[in-house]
Amino acid sequence: MKEISPSSILTVIVLHLLLIMVISYFTSKKANNASFFIAGRKAPWWLVTWGVIGAVISGITFISVPGAVGVRGGNEHFSYFQLILGNSVGYIIIALVLLPTFYKMKLVSIYGYLEQRFGGTAMKIGAACFTVSRVFGSSLRLFLMALVLQKFVLAHYGIPFWVTAIIVPGLIWLYTFKGGTKTIIVTDSIQTALFILAIIMTIYDIAGHMNTNVGGLVSTIWSSEYSETFYFGDFSDPNNFTKQFFGGILVAIGTSGLDQDVMQKHLSCKNLRESQKNVFTSTAALIVVNLLFLILGAGLYLLAKQQNVTLPEGADEMYPLMAFNHLSVQTGIIFIMGLVACSYSSADSALTALTTSFCVDFLGFEKKKEVVSEHKLGRQRKLVHLGFTVAFMLIIILMNVLGNESILNVLFKFTGYLYGPLIGLFSFGFLTRYEIKEKGIAYVCILAVAATVLLDYAVPLLFDGFQLGLYIWGINGILAFMGLYLIRK
Repeated sequence: MKEISPSSILTVIVLHLLLIMVISYFTSKKANNASFFIAGRKAPWWLVTWGVIGAVISGITFISVPGAVGVRGGNEHFSYFQLILGNSVGYIIIALVLLPTFYKMKLVSIYGYLEQRFGGTAMKIGAACFTVSRVFGSSLRLFLMALVLQKFVLAHYGIPFWVTAIIVPGLIWLYTFKGGTKTIIVTDSIQTALFILAIIMTIYDIAGHMNTNVGGLVSTIWSSEYSETFYFGDFSDPNNFTKQFFGGILVAIGTSGLDQDVMQKHLSCKNLRESQKNVFTSTAALIVVNLLFLILGAGLYLLAKQQNVTLPEGADEMYPLMAFNHLSVQTGIIFIMGLVACSYSSADSALTALTTSFCVDFLGFEKKKEVVSEHKLGRQRKLVHLGFTVAFMLIIILMNVLGNESILNVLFKFTGYLYGPLIGLFSFGFLTRYEIKEKGIAYVCILAVAATVLLDYAVPLLFDGFQLGLYIWGINGILAFMGLYLIRK
């Protein structure tokens, strides 16, 4: 195939970002703290739905999930779909249990629930767990995008990686620092449409290269080993259905229901009813989108086998390799467009949520707004926003120096450790009526995380390689719950 020039890819990226900047200009007019945090609670639910899909589907998902379809032992074949089914149950719990409480309390940051239930210490610990996890996770997502841009575009112009690491988050700051949630609900909706279009067009191109149509490709996939979905055999297998399904429920509740990033979008709807419609609709859409990712991954491996392509060492390199070297020029350009859209729709949402949580939970904006001017609070908010952007830049540079483990595994394991205390705190608040001693909360959360890390490494050694997998989320939450029970008043 004809080689894709770096200038062509760069042109697509520039046009994409110009579109986002134009949207940001119009949506950030007359912006204030209320519109930055939760869009003034005036966002149409159907528009929020598209934004939520963009926040949940990251650049890691865009590259790693298709690549993992052909991996033995990881998210093997279509077994990832078991996790998605579990996620769907988790989203329903969010809609029916968490959202009614959060709307009733009129929260801007969901960690305000912990403050009203257990006190300021619980709120700060919850916000801190979210902050550390999201800064690290979002930086990893942007790191993956930066690697691809560096390899296929910017290195051609002699630009070093550290400059790429500054440019990638810096552009997000540029279009979010003023409008915040009000802006990203619109921009993320467009970026969601772009990366879904990229998936569909890549699948169409794969079918053409295999001398069939999309229906024929799906039929071939369905009759191949890659379509294996449900695994009920060896319980020690990380792909066992119970691990994936119940782990998926916990992952959804932890990373969406107890996460300011996604919940901030849900809370921007006009009322509870519209927010619930948004959750149910986005849940159905996410099932379809993730199924498309799996079809894409299987198609890439089938085409590679047909063309005798040497598979890359890392599964994350599979989609870029095929898009740039074995499919059409248009697909290579579409791949970059989809990667940028995925990465930015997830990261801009996280950056806005981090700013919101820090301003509300640590700086007390909601308590200060009656006595401090809107202008002064706005300046503080912009400074916080810039601070998190710089943190992204530094972590991306550090990851380039130190990181060599699978990005998806690092992300899931790290966030699993930190979301455990959140699951414990919120579940203790919803399921019991006990008050707890504030001074002991930090010790309980630290010990729960430490015990979980120890179990995660000790269990395979003691039980013949048995992997806890996604159960680690539940174990972490249970340990935190038990610890809170011990320090009840």
